[in-house]
Amino acid sequence: MKGNRIYNFSAGPAMLPEEVLEQVAAEMLDKDGSGMSVMEMSHRSKVYQNIIDTAEADLRKLIGIPDNYKVLFLQGGATLAFSMIPMNFATNGKVDIINTGVWTKKVIKDTKLYADVNIVASSEEDGFRYIPSLKGLKFRPDADYVYICDNNTIYGSKYKEYPDTGDIPLVCDMSSCFLSEPIDVKKFGLIYAGAQKNVGPAGVTIVIIREDLLARAPRVPLPAYLDYRIHAENGSMYNTPPTFAIYVCGLVFKWLLKTGGLEARAKINEEKAKILYDYLDQSKLFKPYVDKGSRSLMNVTFRTPTDEMDAEFLEGAKKYRFTNLKGHRSTGGLRASIYNAMPIDGVKALVAYMKEFEEAHK
Repeated sequence: MKGNRIYNFSAGPAMLPEEVLEQVAAEMLDKDGSGMSVMEMSHRSKVYQNIIDTAEADLRKLIGIPDNYKVLFLQGGATLAFSMIPMNFATNGKVDIINTGVWTKKVIKDTKLYADVNIVASSEEDGFRYIPSLKGLKFRPDADYVYICDNNTIYGSKYKEYPDTGDIPLVCDMSSCFLSEPIDVKKFGLIYAGAQKNVGPAGVTIVIIREDLLARAPRVPLPAYLDYRIHAENGSMYNTPPTFAIYVCGLVFKWLLKTGGLEARAKINEEKAKILYDYLDQSKLFKPYVDKGSRSLMNVTFRTPTDEMDAEFLEGAKKYRFTNLKGHRSTGGLRASIYNAMPIDGVKALVAYMKEFEEAHK
């Protein structure tokens, strides 16, 4: 880590690659000889059109997005995205959902405003410590889509495989694992991700939609901004998009391509997570929260025997320049978010501190 940088284990907004931040700094006053910052630039200019077009092209290359999918860069965060989905695509008024945490509970509440919700499976009775078994799940044949949240930031769980929904479109919130590993886009009708976890700064949400979904007519009249078709028809330029956030995401796409793509990134992320989970599994003081078969590579949740000891651990972390290790306010405990930009050295340093803390509390 360079200069005065710290190890930031925040669940989001989260760390960005130093190389990307250095390029942003270098271009802050003058992007591509324009004599202005991207923050000052008209979204209707040729320079900015090139920025967003290049970002989309690099994202398509990075993931392998088929031609029959639209890519959108929108405002409103993942919360607006999941609220828009039933407005746009629940044409039969039936949605099947697998409930795996706080975010799917929020989705269930909003979806019920527009459709009948069938909770196909849930791990709520055990505190969302695992992803429910996908064997034998029964989806309604006339369901408009099946909804899942791939990686649960708050609890630290992650799907290791996806449900087979047949001809029913699978809709997926990938906000906290997007671009951490290869994605088979063809398995999904719609993918969305808030950028501020793994991709860029807060302010932009990436939405990838199969075109046959866009052909559906909404059941209810929609204001223009809430209609995904409007954004698709206008290339994410119906109104002023989050220009600077998109620009930074584009730099992150280039960084990922330059450093080996998503296959290489997945290997690094697996190595980082293994270092931390291996220690947690043998520790007599720290206990991982999520069952082994459902563990996230991005958000590692754990705790000590007491809330007071958790607080002591957090206070002690300050001298090592670790920040944002506190668990979500709804769950307590501790959480280390180790997204793409977190270096392996950061995880090793955290484990070294955990070992020191455990030794002091024998």
